[in-house]
Amino acid sequence: MVSLTWKHHTLIQALISRGPLKEKEFESIFTAVTGRNPGGAKKIFDKYLLEINKELSYVHFELRACRDQYDGQVCYGVVNTVSDDQSKLGTNYSVPQIAFFKGIIEAIAQDEAAQGCISSFDALNIRLENQLPSEASSSQQQQVPPAFKNFSMSQKDKTLDELVRDKWLCRTREGNIGLGIRSLLDLRSWFRNNDVPSCEVCNEAGVKADLCPNEGCTVRIHKYCLQNLLSQRDDKVCSGCGKPWPLGKITKEEAVEAAVDDDEGEEENETQATALRSKKRKQRSQRDSAENVSSQASFASSSGNTRRRVTRSAAHLS
Repeated sequence: MVSLTWKHHTLIQALISRGPLKEKEFESIFTAVTGRNPGGAKKIFDKYLLEINKELSYVHFELRACRDQYDGQVCYGVVNTVSDDQSKLGTNYSVPQIAFFKGIIEAIAQDEAAQGCISSFDALNIRLENQLPSEASSSQQQQVPPAFKNFSMSQKDKTLDELVRDKWLCRTREGNIGLGIRSLLDLRSWFRNNDVPSCEVCNEAGVKADLCPNEGCTVRIHKYCLQNLLSQRDDKVCSGCGKPWPLGKITKEEAVEAAVDDDEGEEENETQATALRSKKRKQRSQRDSAENVSSQASFASSSGNTRRRVTRSAAHLS
């Protein structure tokens, strides 16, 4: 059994206390703790993760990495690998909040268009009674728990904010509700058990993915996987049906994103240039003011000396 050092414990504690971290954040912590850069010491980085997971496996936890399906960035987090009645008690959410969350997850994951999100309006209108067991949902209305009936719209809205804060959900640029990185890390087995179609390239759940537009083909691929796949292959065809994959949509979206990034970069550069010019003008103004003060002080000093010489001369003449 490998004995973990304080460095291992620090990495585990950082992920547990801060929640899932982006790759750059986690690697910066790793560098600060070990003094090694994961980019140049990949084997050492992987060795640390392997040693940590060997120890965490005894308590049914795992340090796991996955890609955020909304921006393609790699994230790290510590997840529970066992879903039992005891582990379900370790939550700050109430039963109606958990049922509300499950309803949102199902609505997003079972979307045949693989958009990876639903509108805030649709999220707030999730019916909690649909999360009851099948035998309970088929019974009469009065068997719905009062806590479900009394779960108001304002409570749903507050729960949405809490789930986004805790990274179980996220808000997209368009203001829709998507899956947070914690859900993508923790719910891997749930996606498989509920037959959520997987990405053809990485085999992870294709919650937000591009669909093959050819009729009868069910292939879905994450956008970042698709870009890597098409950049490495000469034949731009679907791996499922063998027909050409339309590149127009990807090219257009990439162009839009690139244009937005360029505009933001130009605005940032212009802002920095304006700030630099303002700083130079301020420094020039301060330097001129200092020179004026110095000149005035020199003039005052010379005037005082001249006045003293005149006074002495006058006194001598008298």
